[in-house]
Amino acid sequence: MAGLSLFGASPGDGGAGSQEVPGDAPQCSAKGCRADAVWALRWNNPSLHPPERRKTWAACEEHLEHLSAFLSMRGFLRETERLPA
Repeated sequence: MAGLSLFGASPGDGGAGSQEVPGDAPQCSAKGCRADAVWALRWNNPSLHPPERRKTWAACEEHLEHLSAFLSMRGFLRETERLPA
């Protein structure tokens, strides 16, 4: 599925995974943010994905609340976990 994402990642990918460069820390998935991510937001869209499927957005401390709220409003957020240091 082609198109634009609100958070700088292609809709078909897992979010920050496409923004990672091998050996680099994942970057926040918020549009325009290049901060290192410290949170993984695991989500799925139940109208598109099977229950066990998880997509991931990465979040820095500053954008954690905004990205979580965006996913939660739509009923997509499944779990949030701190990334290993």
